[in-house]
Amino acid sequence: MSRKTLLLLLIGLCLPASVSAQQMSPTRLQQKVRAYRITHEHEFIREYFDLLSIPNVSSDLPNIRRNAEFIKQMMEKRGIKTRIMETGGSPVVYGEVRTPRAQRTLMFYAHYDGQPVDQSQWIDTSPFRPILRPGKMHTGSTDPKPIPLPQPPDPFHDDWRIYARGASDDKAPIAAILFAIDALKDIQESYGSNLKFIFEGEEEASSPNLQPFVAQHKDLLRADVLYICDGPVYYNNQPSLKFGARGIVTVSLTVYGPNTNLHSGHYGNWAPNPAMKLAQLLAGMKDDTGNVLIEGFYDTVAPLSPREIQALKDIEPFDNQIKELYGFCAPEGGGKTLMELINRPSLNIRGLQAAWVGSQARTVIPAQATAAIDIRLVKGNTPADMVAKFKKHLQKQGYHVLSRDPDQNTRMKYPRIAKLTGGGGYPAQRTSMDLPLSQFTINALAQFHGQTPVLVPTSGGSVPLYIFTDTLGIPTISVPIVNHDNNQHQPNENLRLGHFFKGIETFAALLTAK
Repeated sequence: MSRKTLLLLLIGLCLPASVSAQQMSPTRLQQKVRAYRITHEHEFIREYFDLLSIPNVSSDLPNIRRNAEFIKQMMEKRGIKTRIMETGGSPVVYGEVRTPRAQRTLMFYAHYDGQPVDQSQWIDTSPFRPILRPGKMHTGSTDPKPIPLPQPPDPFHDDWRIYARGASDDKAPIAAILFAIDALKDIQESYGSNLKFIFEGEEEASSPNLQPFVAQHKDLLRADVLYICDGPVYYNNQPSLKFGARGIVTVSLTVYGPNTNLHSGHYGNWAPNPAMKLAQLLAGMKDDTGNVLIEGFYDTVAPLSPREIQALKDIEPFDNQIKELYGFCAPEGGGKTLMELINRPSLNIRGLQAAWVGSQARTVIPAQATAAIDIRLVKGNTPADMVAKFKKHLQKQGYHVLSRDPDQNTRMKYPRIAKLTGGGGYPAQRTSMDLPLSQFTINALAQFHGQTPVLVPTSGGSVPLYIFTDTLGIPTISVPIVNHDNNQHQPNENLRLGHFFKGIETFAALLTAK
């Protein structure tokens, strides 16, 4: 052996594993991450069950803090420099990893709090006692029944599901990121960027303290892109990227009749019925195709770019399957697809209340009737402008609009009275798919998974992305991993294991992308 050959061999032996691992192809990397996951999935699931067992309703502050402490321990176990940071409410768990010679910084956001729970509606378990079922629970049934966790070496199967509050929304991405880190450390694959993590504890309470927190820590949170790790993948279950999210504004509308409930026999056909008036008023806000008739409702919508229009055309339609899944045959929209309509603002009645129904129903004319309404916003809409248009519509229908209950003088002066309250919300945000960091993200997932991810211009849900885009001046891209039929915000929330496992691989792709 020549001295030159010997020298090269010694240099190769002395190089850190991370340097040689940089040459690993995306396909080979995926294989090694998957192999590690299969070998260690029993450990992953047990640790995830421990996390899901901690109650996480946003208003349960002691247990929210327990979640934060547990996640901090999980992160530190993986070598992430982690701290719990106080806000005006629930804490943020922040962590970071510095990568030598990295040219960019990626920041990952998720939330560890969850929606309120009705324990009586959870089948075969309670919200914070996670269970495993060998498939999705059938509508109107309690099958398939829970099964015990398999013991090594028996495998977990992709179609099995974990049932627990937070299983999909939104503890799954937190766990998947950390399990991806486990795999990368084991196979000695280096990160491609500096990494930052921000895990919030009050997203389901509308993030009241997130904006001041971000403003206070602008320097700490500087990054090149923010990945929002929340929500479901597209309906074909393929890896997906969402480049925007709708905004939202909510209002409460109350219509008044007599100042007390009246006997419908003695006063029917004479006393004004606010439930009927409210029904007529709401019905007049949309035509038969679901098009909103409020003047100017669509006027400020920012048009999609050519690339975004093409992305919508490229998305495989799943409208027929979704109708079958949720049991209706005639959608709104005048023939437009679901994905097209998500890029328009929407008007939704999310609740109605007037007197009593069911076994408590009484033969009365109600004194008042109330509708809870949400307006989903797209880029170009503002909450204040959309509420102003809503109020103007009420006035054009002859209503005297107040922000408080009417007094007697007001009742005797105006035949049609409505109270409009609320108006809190935030605008939509959409990141251009043409940005270099957008292309970096698309390419990272395409090379790793061997196919271009589903590219969605705007997701249907609402996330306060403006907090990060406006305050930090960085683009945001959503990286969802969970199944779309996860019962999000409902009893019997669930996570399909195949989605969870593929999510680990998706995060491995982003963590290592150069």
